[in-house]
Amino acid sequence: QVQLVESGGGLAQPGGSLTLSCAASGFTFGDYAMTWARQAPGKGFEWVSSIYNDGSKTAYLDSVKGRFTISRDNAKNTVTLQMNSLKPEDSALYLCGRGWEAYDYWGQGTQVTVSS
Repeated sequence: QVQLVESGGGLAQPGGSLTLSCAASGFTFGDYAMTWARQAPGKGFEWVSSIYNDGSKTAYLDSVKGRFTISRDNAKNTVTLQMNSLKPEDSALYLCGRGWEAYDYWGQGTQVTVSS
């Protein structure tokens, strides 16, 4: 069965960095685009970034452009979100999903808290 397991969340100071990883299993990883999204308390589900199956195209939420970088390793079945220059408003549960604009599976998420 499809499994997406996120890791790497935690507490960071404003201006700091975190690297999130998503380990995928149960499907041919290289056949699918992958996505990161987030959900903060009291806020809706927010798309953050996506990457094509071969890594040839990426897309970012405007508020994270220039600060976050999505990448993937199809040999290791992983997708990574490098987050730099973190802001308190980046605090949220970050989830990894399968797909580009339409998604069929999501992981359980990893919590990111940005606070001094």
